[in-house]
Amino acid sequence: MNIAELTALLHLASPALPIGAFSYSQGLEAAIDAQLVANADDAEHWIAGGLANVLACGELPFVAHQMERWRTHDAPALIVANEEFVASRESAELRRETAQMGWSLRQLCAQLEWGDADRRATLERMTPLAQPTAFAFAAWAHEAAPHAALAAYAFSWIENQTAAALKAVPLGQLAGQRIIVALRPEIEKAVARALATPPEALNTFAPQLGVLSARHESQYSRLFRS
Repeated sequence: MNIAELTALLHLASPALPIGAFSYSQGLEAAIDAQLVANADDAEHWIAGGLANVLACGELPFVAHQMERWRTHDAPALIVANEEFVASRESAELRRETAQMGWSLRQLCAQLEWGDADRRATLERMTPLAQPTAFAFAAWAHEAAPHAALAAYAFSWIENQTAAALKAVPLGQLAGQRIIVALRPEIEKAVARALATPPEALNTFAPQLGVLSARHESQYSRLFRS
Protein backbone atom coordinates (compact mmCIF):
# COMPACT_ATOMS: atom_id res chain seq x y z
CA MET A 1 0.00 0.00 0.00
CA ASN A 2 1.39 3.40 -0.93
CA ILE A 3 1.23 6.41 1.38
CA ALA A 4 -1.51 8.16 -0.61
CA GLU A 5 -3.81 5.12 -0.38
CA LEU A 6 -3.10 4.70 3.33
CA THR A 7 -3.75 8.32 4.20
CA ALA A 8 -6.94 8.36 2.10
CA LEU A 9 -8.31 5.34 3.94
CA LEU A 10 -7.29 6.79 7.31
CA HIS A 11 -9.26 9.89 6.32
CA LEU A 12 -12.34 7.88 5.29
CA ALA A 13 -12.21 5.82 8.49
CA SER A 14 -11.62 8.81 10.76
CA PRO A 15 -14.29 9.74 13.34
CA ALA A 16 -13.55 13.32 12.29
CA LEU A 17 -15.09 12.69 8.85
CA PRO A 18 -18.13 15.01 8.92
CA ILE A 19 -20.88 12.50 8.13
CA GLY A 20 -22.43 12.17 11.59
CA ALA A 21 -21.39 8.60 12.46
CA PHE A 22 -20.85 9.60 16.10
CA SER A 23 -24.59 10.17 16.57
CA TYR A 24 -25.57 6.55 15.86
CA SER A 25 -25.12 3.34 17.86
CA GLN A 26 -26.73 0.99 15.29
CA GLY A 27 -28.76 -0.91 17.87
CA LEU A 28 -26.17 -1.01 20.66
CA GLU A 29 -28.00 1.52 22.81
CA ALA A 30 -31.20 -0.52 22.55
CA ALA A 31 -29.25 -3.67 23.50
CA ILE A 32 -27.98 -1.84 26.59
CA ASP A 33 -31.52 -0.76 27.48
CA ALA A 34 -32.67 -4.39 27.09
CA GLN A 35 -29.83 -5.45 29.46
CA LEU A 36 -28.17 -7.55 26.76
CA VAL A 37 -25.03 -5.44 27.17
CA ALA A 38 -24.05 -4.47 30.72
CA ASN A 39 -20.25 -4.53 30.85
CA ALA A 40 -17.09 -4.60 28.74
CA ASP A 41 -17.28 -8.34 28.01
CA ASP A 42 -20.88 -7.99 26.85
CA ALA A 43 -19.94 -5.04 24.66
CA GLU A 44 -17.06 -6.93 23.05
CA HIS A 45 -19.34 -9.92 22.40
CA TRP A 46 -22.03 -7.69 20.89
CA ILE A 47 -19.61 -5.82 18.62
CA ALA A 48 -17.86 -9.03 17.56
CA GLY A 49 -21.23 -10.55 16.69
CA GLY A 50 -22.16 -7.55 14.61
CA LEU A 51 -18.89 -7.72 12.71
CA ALA A 52 -19.10 -11.46 12.02
CA ASN A 53 -22.84 -11.87 11.48
CA VAL A 54 -23.95 -8.55 10.00
CA LEU A 55 -21.06 -6.67 8.41
CA ALA A 56 -19.07 -9.64 7.08
CA CYS A 57 -22.00 -11.15 5.20
CA GLY A 58 -23.85 -7.96 4.28
CA GLU A 59 -22.32 -4.50 4.28
CA LEU A 60 -18.70 -5.45 3.61
CA PRO A 61 -19.35 -7.59 0.51
CA PHE A 62 -21.81 -4.93 -0.64
CA VAL A 63 -19.07 -2.29 -0.45
CA ALA A 64 -16.71 -4.54 -2.42
CA HIS A 65 -19.27 -5.13 -5.18
CA GLN A 66 -20.19 -1.45 -5.34
CA MET A 67 -16.50 -0.58 -5.69
CA GLU A 68 -16.28 -2.86 -8.73
CA ARG A 69 -19.44 -1.29 -10.19
CA TRP A 70 -17.92 2.16 -9.68
CA ARG A 71 -14.74 0.97 -11.41
CA THR A 72 -16.68 -0.09 -14.52
CA HIS A 73 -19.26 2.68 -13.98
CA ASP A 74 -22.19 0.30 -14.33
CA ALA A 75 -24.76 2.95 -13.41
CA PRO A 76 -27.91 0.76 -13.66
CA ALA A 77 -26.39 -1.93 -11.45
CA LEU A 78 -25.15 0.67 -8.96
CA ILE A 79 -28.59 2.25 -8.67
CA VAL A 80 -30.45 -1.06 -8.30
CA ALA A 81 -27.99 -2.38 -5.71
CA ASN A 82 -28.23 0.86 -3.75
CA GLU A 83 -32.03 0.66 -3.74
CA GLU A 84 -31.89 -2.95 -2.55
CA PHE A 85 -29.52 -2.06 0.27
CA VAL A 86 -31.77 0.76 1.50
CA ALA A 87 -34.75 -1.61 1.35
CA SER A 88 -32.83 -4.14 3.46
CA ARG A 89 -32.71 -1.77 6.47
CA GLU A 90 -35.30 -3.21 8.82
CA SER A 91 -36.36 -0.11 10.74
CA ALA A 92 -37.12 3.49 9.92
CA GLU A 93 -34.19 4.76 11.97
CA LEU A 94 -31.70 2.43 10.23
CA ARG A 95 -32.95 3.65 6.85
CA ARG A 96 -32.65 7.27 7.98
CA GLU A 97 -29.15 6.57 9.28
CA THR A 98 -27.76 5.16 6.04
CA ALA A 99 -29.52 7.88 4.02
CA GLN A 100 -28.24 10.74 6.20
CA MET A 101 -24.67 9.47 6.25
CA GLY A 102 -24.78 8.70 2.54
CA TRP A 103 -26.05 12.20 1.77
CA SER A 104 -23.36 13.79 3.94
CA LEU A 105 -20.58 11.75 2.34
CA ARG A 106 -21.91 12.60 -1.13
CA GLN A 107 -21.75 16.30 -0.29
CA LEU A 108 -18.14 15.85 0.78
CA CYS A 109 -17.28 13.95 -2.41
CA ALA A 110 -18.85 16.67 -4.54
CA GLN A 111 -17.28 19.60 -2.72
CA LEU A 112 -13.82 18.02 -2.70
CA GLU A 113 -14.30 16.85 -6.31
CA TRP A 114 -13.37 13.25 -5.63
CA GLY A 115 -13.62 10.98 -8.65
CA ASP A 116 -14.73 12.14 -12.08
CA ALA A 117 -17.73 14.25 -13.06
CA ASP A 118 -19.63 11.40 -14.75
CA ARG A 119 -19.47 9.14 -11.72
CA ARG A 120 -20.31 12.01 -9.37
CA ALA A 121 -23.38 12.61 -11.52
CA THR A 122 -24.40 8.98 -11.03
CA LEU A 123 -23.86 9.37 -7.29
CA GLU A 124 -26.09 12.44 -7.34
CA ARG A 125 -28.92 10.49 -9.01
CA MET A 126 -29.31 8.10 -6.08
CA THR A 127 -31.92 9.22 -3.58
CA PRO A 128 -31.82 8.00 -0.91
CA LEU A 129 -28.13 7.17 -1.10
CA ALA A 130 -26.88 4.37 1.15
CA GLN A 131 -23.75 5.20 3.08
CA PRO A 132 -21.88 2.04 1.88
CA THR A 133 -22.49 3.07 -1.74
CA ALA A 134 -21.01 6.50 -1.04
CA PHE A 135 -18.09 4.95 0.85
CA ALA A 136 -17.43 2.60 -2.08
CA PHE A 137 -17.35 5.62 -4.41
CA ALA A 138 -14.91 7.50 -2.18
CA ALA A 139 -12.66 4.45 -1.80
CA TRP A 140 -12.69 3.85 -5.58
CA ALA A 141 -11.96 7.54 -6.21
CA HIS A 142 -8.82 7.24 -4.07
CA GLU A 143 -7.74 4.07 -5.92
CA ALA A 144 -7.92 2.00 -2.75
CA ALA A 145 -7.62 -1.77 -3.00
CA PRO A 146 -10.89 -3.53 -2.05
CA HIS A 147 -9.39 -5.49 0.84
CA ALA A 148 -7.88 -2.32 2.33
CA ALA A 149 -11.11 -0.36 1.86
CA LEU A 150 -13.12 -3.08 3.60
CA ALA A 151 -10.65 -3.17 6.48
CA ALA A 152 -10.98 0.60 6.88
CA TYR A 153 -14.79 0.36 6.78
CA ALA A 154 -14.82 -2.42 9.39
CA PHE A 155 -12.36 -0.66 11.70
CA SER A 156 -14.37 2.56 11.51
CA TRP A 157 -17.52 0.62 12.43
CA ILE A 158 -15.82 -1.09 15.39
CA GLU A 159 -14.39 2.21 16.61
CA ASN A 160 -17.79 3.88 16.42
CA GLN A 161 -19.49 0.99 18.25
CA THR A 162 -16.84 1.13 20.95
CA ALA A 163 -17.26 4.90 21.32
CA ALA A 164 -21.01 4.35 21.73
CA ALA A 165 -20.34 1.72 24.40
CA LEU A 166 -18.05 4.10 26.29
CA LYS A 167 -20.91 6.58 26.59
CA ALA A 168 -23.91 4.31 27.02
CA VAL A 169 -22.79 1.29 29.09
CA PRO A 170 -20.70 3.24 30.27
CA LEU A 171 -17.12 1.96 29.94
CA GLY A 172 -13.71 3.42 30.70
CA GLN A 173 -11.26 4.38 27.99
CA LEU A 174 -8.96 1.42 28.70
CA ALA A 175 -11.84 -1.04 28.43
CA GLY A 176 -12.70 0.49 25.05
CA GLN A 177 -9.14 0.11 23.83
CA ARG A 178 -9.11 -3.53 24.92
CA ILE A 179 -12.21 -4.15 22.80
CA ILE A 180 -10.63 -2.58 19.73
CA VAL A 181 -7.38 -4.53 20.17
CA ALA A 182 -9.25 -7.80 20.72
CA LEU A 183 -11.29 -7.33 17.55
CA ARG A 184 -8.49 -6.30 15.21
CA PRO A 185 -7.78 -9.91 14.16
CA GLU A 186 -11.49 -10.41 13.49
CA ILE A 187 -11.39 -7.66 10.87
CA GLU A 188 -9.08 -9.77 8.71
CA LYS A 189 -11.48 -12.72 8.94
CA ALA A 190 -14.47 -10.52 8.09
CA VAL A 191 -12.72 -9.00 5.07
CA ALA A 192 -11.69 -12.43 3.75
CA ARG A 193 -15.25 -13.67 4.11
CA ALA A 194 -16.67 -10.58 2.45
CA LEU A 195 -14.35 -10.81 -0.56
CA ALA A 196 -15.41 -14.43 -1.08
CA THR A 197 -19.13 -13.55 -1.03
CA PRO A 198 -20.79 -13.21 -4.46
CA PRO A 199 -23.59 -10.64 -4.92
CA GLU A 200 -26.34 -13.26 -4.81
CA ALA A 201 -25.12 -14.52 -1.41
CA LEU A 202 -25.34 -11.23 0.50
CA ASN A 203 -27.25 -11.76 3.74
CA THR A 204 -28.73 -9.06 5.96
CA PHE A 205 -30.74 -11.40 8.21
CA ALA A 206 -30.37 -10.01 11.74
CA PRO A 207 -33.80 -10.27 13.43
CA GLN A 208 -32.66 -9.32 16.92
CA LEU A 209 -31.02 -6.16 15.60
CA GLY A 210 -34.19 -5.29 13.68
CA VAL A 211 -36.39 -5.72 16.76
CA LEU A 212 -34.04 -3.73 18.99
CA SER A 213 -33.80 -0.94 16.43
CA ALA A 214 -37.60 -0.74 16.17
CA ARG A 215 -37.84 -0.55 19.96
CA HIS A 216 -35.18 2.14 20.07
CA GLU A 217 -37.36 4.46 17.99
CA SER A 218 -39.65 4.91 21.02
CA GLN A 219 -37.11 4.27 23.78
CA TYR A 220 -37.78 6.52 26.78
CA SER A 221 -34.25 7.84 27.21
CA ARG A 222 -31.49 7.69 24.62
CA LEU A 223 -28.25 9.33 23.57
CA PHE A 224 -28.09 8.12 19.97
CA ARG A 225 -30.25 8.36 16.87
CA SER A 226 -30.15 4.60 16.25
